Amino acid sequence: MEAEECSFVRLLTPEGPEDGGPEDGGPAASPEPVRQEMERCKERCRALEREHVELQMAKEAIEQRTRELRKEGELLHKNLEQQMCFNRDVEVSCQMDILSAKEEKNRLRQEKQMLKQKLEEARNRVLREDPVMMLPALPEKKMVFKGLVTNKEDMNKLMLTPLIRYPLQGGSALIIFEKAEVAQRIVEMKEHMVELSNGEGLEELDRCRVRVQAAPVDVLLPSVLEIGLTRSSRSIIVSDLPSLGIPEEALLDKLELFFSKTKNGGGEVESREFLDDSGQVVLTFAQDGVAEPLIARGHIQVLLGKGKYDLKISPHVSGGITNLQLQPSRCPRTVLLSGIPDVLGEEPMRDTLEIHFQKASRGGGEVETLAYVPVGRQGVAVFTEDAG
Repeated sequence: MEAEECSFVRLLTPEGPEDGGPEDGGPAASPEPVRQEMERCKERCRALEREHVELQMAKEAIEQRTRELRKEGELLHKNLEQQMCFNRDVEVSCQMDILSAKEEKNRLRQEKQMLKQKLEEARNRVLREDPVMMLPALPEKKMVFKGLVTNKEDMNKLMLTPLIRYPLQGGSALIIFEKAEVAQRIVEMKEHMVELSNGEGLEELDRCRVRVQAAPVDVLLPSVLEIGLTRSSRSIIVSDLPSLGIPEEALLDKLELFFSKTKNGGGEVESREFLDDSGQVVLTFAQDGVAEPLIARGHIQVLLGKGKYDLKISPHVSGGITNLQLQPSRCPRTVLLSGIPDVLGEEPMRDTLEIHFQKASRGGGEVETLAYVPVGRQGVAVFTEDAG
């Protein structure tokens, strides 16, 4: 070892160049400096070996830590993938829950709408079946009773008085006999020869006759009549209006201005109008949900002119015929004569016809009423209920 070390360590001598030696005639090298240099080199070598060992240990520690961190990274990556997968599942589940909640919300909204419709139909049905239920909400109006008291069982019955308008063409006449059998006999004969020589001053028409046809009179009468009442969801009736001495349009403007303000519980007014001969006003709002709260209040203080007035708010109910069935009905004492020529004046022809059909020999009888329409003209006969 020492021989190897001597091979690369150069010794310097104080007397001359480093390559001088005994062979060159110089003094012999001292062994002490050489030994010291060798010790220093050994010490440095041991330090390097220790440093090498420490570095090796540090390297192994770093590699160990690297392996541990790699394992931790792999574990974290695996956990992250699992968490992401779990989050995706949770997200899908949440989306399905949201979708289900939306469907449930839509179903509940539809069910709510259906229930509202059923409630409205039930209210309308109650109002149709029992209009008395509507009376407390209707506007008040002073009335005087001049009728007759009926039985309680007849309260829900609607009594109709017929008023039938029957058109009459020119060249025709209606005859009403006192007895139905006379009218039936005249109709069965169908054709009648009417003498025109019955009046005074008609000698030139002696032995002159006209042929007329007799037919029954059938009119259509209602056999079934149903009236439906509909309560408007946007309209109200304003009553108890004061007499301010201003034009109707000015009063309508003031009412529209008041009820169009949301602070007064109103909304945009779509239309306004006075009810005929009632002193009441119908206001129609542009949107639903405005009329009902006002109706629920019943009364409201409205500033009109210089004073406040307590006006009544009522629902607006409109009626209409929902079912009408007609059936033919024959007038038992009435006969229609047609084919009457224009050969006499209106009054002479009427007298001639009445005289002819009053004669029992002609199959006639006592005439109650006769209406004649000459050729070229038209008339309307009005039939009412037969009190007899």
